[in-house]
Amino acid sequence: MTQLIYPFKDAVSVDPLQVSGNVHSVDSFGTVDGPGTRYVVFLQGCLFRCKYCHNRDTWDLDGGQKKIAGDLVKEIVAYKPFMEASNGGVTVTGGEPLLQVPFVKALFTALKEENIHTCLDTNGYATKYNQELDDLLAHTDLVLLDLKQVDDKRHKALTGVSNKRTLKFAQYVAEKGIPAWIRLVVVPGYTDDEKTARQMAEFIQPMSNVEKVELLPYHELGKHKWEAFGDRYPLAGVEPPSKDTLLKLQAIFSEYHIKATF
Repeated sequence: MTQLIYPFKDAVSVDPLQVSGNVHSVDSFGTVDGPGTRYVVFLQGCLFRCKYCHNRDTWDLDGGQKKIAGDLVKEIVAYKPFMEASNGGVTVTGGEPLLQVPFVKALFTALKEENIHTCLDTNGYATKYNQELDDLLAHTDLVLLDLKQVDDKRHKALTGVSNKRTLKFAQYVAEKGIPAWIRLVVVPGYTDDEKTARQMAEFIQPMSNVEKVELLPYHELGKHKWEAFGDRYPLAGVEPPSKDTLLKLQAIFSEYHIKATF
């Protein structure tokens, strides 16, 4: 492994690989969070309260396990042959990675020195637009942006928060020309209608960096996690969308010359 020492423009000289983050868990053989086989890092902490959240156990900002960036890089590099064989890489997800920008920046900077593909899976909740965020994005090969709803009122009903930060981040990534996949969880009664698809298509259409929209059928596989916390699962009894619904949404995106897959 190459020596991992990087210049960071910080007021105080600190080895970036000593930056720590709150990690919920890892999956060394992920296949659904970006291209190829991926090492997936789930970070702890999220401010969204999505009714369908399947990672309810990542909400607590103070939970998880403290990990040093350099230590995690060493663990990841051991899987490099498997990632290279499938044109895969590393995806950092959550929780919400943008709540831990210094940690993800250090991790991605080191991974790019190892020629490992980096993917940021985020809901776009960026609180600061500064050099640190720019450094992170400069070492990001692909952004998976979870865009829950373009309509702010409906977004709040689904997630508990406004979508203003998410939309701003989407436009910022587009301005920087970073390849992006937009992810829409298709939830019956919330995001499975023609209006949702058309509003989203109109928002995305000017963004030349968006390679595709992933239509992710709603499921309640995370229901047991809500129950483990003593919480009522808000969408109990809601069935997954039909294939006809997914085809209808796909056709709408196609009208706007946007590739949509499911």
